[in-house]
Amino acid sequence: MKQALYPALTCLTIALTACSTEQTKPTPEDTSSAENESTTLASEESNTEESTRAAATREFRFLYAGAISELPPGTEVSVWLPIATDTHDQQILDREVNVPGEFTINQEEKFGNTILYFIAEANKQGEVPFEVIYQISRKEALAANGETASAEQNALFTQPTSFVPTDQNLSADVLGEISLAEQRMTAGRQIYDAVNNHMKYDKPAGQDWGRGDSVWACGNGFGNCTDFHSLFISVCREQHIPARFEIGFPLPTKRGQGAVGGYHCWAKFVADDQWVPVDISEADKDPDMNEYYYGNLTENRVTFTIGRELDLTPTQQAGPVNFLVYPYAEIDGKAHASFRKSFEYEDIQ
Repeated sequence: MKQALYPALTCLTIALTACSTEQTKPTPEDTSSAENESTTLASEESNTEESTRAAATREFRFLYAGAISELPPGTEVSVWLPIATDTHDQQILDREVNVPGEFTINQEEKFGNTILYFIAEANKQGEVPFEVIYQISRKEALAANGETASAEQNALFTQPTSFVPTDQNLSADVLGEISLAEQRMTAGRQIYDAVNNHMKYDKPAGQDWGRGDSVWACGNGFGNCTDFHSLFISVCREQHIPARFEIGFPLPTKRGQGAVGGYHCWAKFVADDQWVPVDISEADKDPDMNEYYYGNLTENRVTFTIGRELDLTPTQQAGPVNFLVYPYAEIDGKAHASFRKSFEYEDIQ
């Protein structure tokens, strides 16, 4: 793990303390079924088994680095970076920030995401570099140990957004003749299975996948994780079930060190006053994990932000940001999309 790509830049270190215990996650059995009743019973049995053991944990360093690129040297750029913070499933044990010049760290108002902001001029290479080094303890998310959902969250996460509407009756296309159960955990499983059956994980060149547009995903039946989970969230919200979008990065299952190619996202919905996690795109890619990913998430990930259509802090000028996991930049109030990324992980033994 590189400890400082740009040692001459401003540096901030925040030290925290925590402890973690290494656990081994069992491989879930594939008990998927075409029948809603038997599928639900299998899921309930699986979640009961998960509740009898401690959550697996993983401690690692994560390098969030790169540069805003393809700039004329000397161009002034405003840059916003998502900052990983403590959540129900992770602790930030240490954080070091290296960016050119002064920066501020703030919370955006709607979802409470933490965002780093700075203004800098492009260097002779036409880039504005950035680097944040984390030490993180992440625990497996188990259905039995869910985060409590507040009344304010219930209200917030039933509202529509541009790409996740609630007035398009997507439920009719996704659920078909399925009659949703009154019990939320059962209804959530019905929606989970229906979205998985409706969608295929695929990212063909030249297609509009990846925006997290639930109407597009419903009509086309394929996409990446943002498309799967946006469709799930739309259907949940149409059924008056609060559901939210979370995004961050995946880590390889194998311990060690290496590069992380790009982001990953998942969803959570409310049942019995708790947030229940789902990862439908991963279940689609690996059917053996279908039971597990209804109500559980592995420890092999890190969360950066939640929510969609973000107004950053300070407020950007080019309109809401669809979701924030990569750096966001503006030049003279206009969004600048070119950046170079360098994301890495290193397990702490």
